[in-house]
Amino acid sequence: MSFRIAGVYLEACNCDAICPCRRIDGVAGGRSTHGVCFGALSWRVDEGEADGVDLGGSGAVMTYSYDDDVAGSPWTLVLHVDGPDELAEILLGRRGGTHVETLPWVRKPTVSIELRSARIAFGDGEARVGNAVRLRATTPFETASTVSCIVPGHERPGIELVNDEVTVADGAFDFELHGTCAFTRAFDYSG
Repeated sequence: MSFRIAGVYLEACNCDAICPCRRIDGVAGGRSTHGVCFGALSWRVDEGEADGVDLGGSGAVMTYSYDDDVAGSPWTLVLHVDGPDELAEILLGRRGGTHVETLPWVRKPTVSIELRSARIAFGDGEARVGNAVRLRATTPFETASTVSCIVPGHERPGIELVNDEVTVADGAFDFELHGTCAFTRAFDYSG
């Protein structure tokens, strides 16, 4: 069950920039800004495969929430996938992978996981799942600090952003965010 996926990661949540879960100048972060974190994470897969199945050109968007004050901070999530089932298996940690196993929704308990097949459109600083999810973040947050995020990996810094718009109405979640934190960087997962 080998795999590799690589492409561009983009996220935004309700925390203030710089998101407290990031590493800033190598120092680990902590609790979310408001104690309850919710947002949208996206992966545009430019190249990849899983046991011979081509995953290039696929993508995923996850909407989620968790509460820092609930023991273990369990995640509730909806994973929208545009591509083969193998992509969902990878992102949910079902195929292993040293880095994937460190992702918070993989290593922490989950309250609920919904998996949905969907058409996802990616643009410059944008991911859209029909009318259900729109994530757009193009404005860099001005900082002289080096910022990294666990999801694409701490081995390389990324770009902290301020989101332009996050609109989610996908059944499990219904929220809008403007001007909160966002982040982008290339990712490369294998297992």
